[in-house]
Amino acid sequence: MSGTLLRLHAVGAALALATLSLTACGDDFDHVKLTMAAGSPGGVYHALSTALADAWTRDPGIPRPQVANTAGSVDNLDRLRTNQAQVGFSAADAAEEKQKDGAGHKLYALARMHDDYLQLVVRDDVPATKLADLKGLRVSVGARDSGVWLIAQRLLKSAGMSPDQDLKVQYMDLPTSTDAMRNGALDAFFWSGGVPTNAVTTLATTVKLRMLDLGDELPKLRQAYPVYGSATLPASAYRLGGGPVVTLVVRNFLLVNDTMSEEVAEALVKGLFQAQSSLVAASPVARSIEVRSAIETTPVELHPGAARYYRDAKI
Repeated sequence: MSGTLLRLHAVGAALALATLSLTACGDDFDHVKLTMAAGSPGGVYHALSTALADAWTRDPGIPRPQVANTAGSVDNLDRLRTNQAQVGFSAADAAEEKQKDGAGHKLYALARMHDDYLQLVVRDDVPATKLADLKGLRVSVGARDSGVWLIAQRLLKSAGMSPDQDLKVQYMDLPTSTDAMRNGALDAFFWSGGVPTNAVTTLATTVKLRMLDLGDELPKLRQAYPVYGSATLPASAYRLGGGPVVTLVVRNFLLVNDTMSEEVAEALVKGLFQAQSSLVAASPVARSIEVRSAIETTPVELHPGAARYYRDAKI
């Protein structure tokens, strides 16, 4: 056999192995290998990813996916595009932005999940009542390559503020932000996540906190970015003082890439809804995951396997 033919056989074998990781024959999912881009520990993405990884070992019966810690939505999307992960969570704004870049593997949605609320958390002893009051303070705007950082950039720019010039800016993930707040090294931090987020709940038991109201800033931001909505975040969500606040809300999607077969995608969606009680136990935000709204994944196309599941479910 010639050297050229040998190389072609080797490439073919490698491609076959890669394809095997995301396809299944009939109902045999033993050879499916998945990595989930899960965000940072303490966040809702991570809690739901862990619960899903466990649930999918039962239904559809795949080997437990690897749950990978990441910086958040932007990082998750990059990993899906490069096939470092095959499943991951993303907020709709980050997914919309990534859709403009056609590089790498195509993104598909399995389901719309819960909604994220922008939570601008400040120490109660900090004399800040609005966004502009953060000038000169030590503020974390989220980890680089996170959805939090994307939202923080957009909000601050819309309000005529510069992170580098107006803030003593820090780029921290959620665990680092809560630790810094607890240790007195941070005055405020941005977080976008489901409500309640466990890490914020835990922080509120040891540090007196408030949330800033963003109602005055949202009309201009939403005009520029229609992907965002607004909602009221009740103080009771974290048992905080200061009353309810108006803030930004954005949808979340469970995404995959184009290496996944229709059979596996359909089975994962079925397993997702079968596991809802387990997801609620991991995070109360999962109560809002509902099969009829799960198809609302614009601007990301539903995976054909997911679409088949919803079609068969008469959605």
